[in-house]
Amino acid sequence: MTTARHLATIDLLRSRPFPGQRGRSDAGDSGPGYHVAELSTSEDFWEDDGTRRELVEEQYEAERDALAATLGARWGEPHIFSLWSLQERGMEGEEIPEPWSVLAASVPDVHLWRAEERWIALGVSQWDKELPFQLLAVVTEVDPP
Repeated sequence: MTTARHLATIDLLRSRPFPGQRGRSDAGDSGPGYHVAELSTSEDFWEDDGTRRELVEEQYEAERDALAATLGARWGEPHIFSLWSLQERGMEGEEIPEPWSVLAASVPDVHLWRAEERWIALGVSQWDKELPFQLLAVVTEVDPP
């Protein structure tokens, strides 16, 4: 997908109401107070020696950074918000609200803006070293914990 398509998806999610319960949408997952869009997804890495994985990770981070620069022109510099402590707190039994709980399980940090009563976040997700990378966009009214 191109940056223009990513921006169109983010704008669509910003204008879309949040559903009453969790479910899949045309862009990804949605639930009470949030939308998570899967902007792009790589191939998996089941038979990779690690070299291709590193290149793809760099590519996805560069794609996130380019999109963040465009969004930064709208809303200013993003806050870089580490999700590491949320993952730890969740593992210790603390209830972390969605979408932050699912993000903390696979995204190390997000680029974060506050615009018109909603949070917008960008992150690069990978659930395990063999699984694909995903460029995710989140639109939520749920404050980061």
